[in-house]
Amino acid sequence: MIIEKSTPHDLSAHMELYEQAIAYQHALGKVNWKGFDARAVLEEIKNGQHYKIVLDNQIACVFLLTASDPIIWQEKDKDPAIYIHRIATNPEFRGQNFVNIIIEFVKDLARKERKSFIRMDTTAGNERLNQYYEKCGFTIVDVVTIKEAVDMPAHYQNNSFTLFEMLL
Repeated sequence: MIIEKSTPHDLSAHMELYEQAIAYQHALGKVNWKGFDARAVLEEIKNGQHYKIVLDNQIACVFLLTASDPIIWQEKDKDPAIYIHRIATNPEFRGQNFVNIIIEFVKDLARKERKSFIRMDTTAGNERLNQYYEKCGFTIVDVVTIKEAVDMPAHYQNNSFTLFEMLL
């Protein structure tokens, strides 16, 4: 297994995994994501924010890391943190605990960058996912409502989010 930064060549794989994740959310009756703009994802990839987990020469999982998330985390965004976003797993590789693998990867990165927290958010009200993230070591910090989120994916508009953090 390899974790490495994604390249522009990986854009179609990212977009496909996002679509598969949205379909899975629909099947569970927990529709969170509303799709992502390929141009924005490509820009994030070029900026070095997207990562992939490669297993058996296939992209098994993708995720996004940011050093800031002011719209969601507001005043707490001033804290030294790394933010995990958009974990999407290839359906052929579900059940392999990629969230825990990502957490360990991000812990190492956060320590190197002298960050104190690892943070993430998810659409509020998904108790199953909340419990899973808590089992992975995160603590629920707050639930926030975002009215208008310019330059963010559509699912952030007029929606509430559960905020999670892990102190290093």
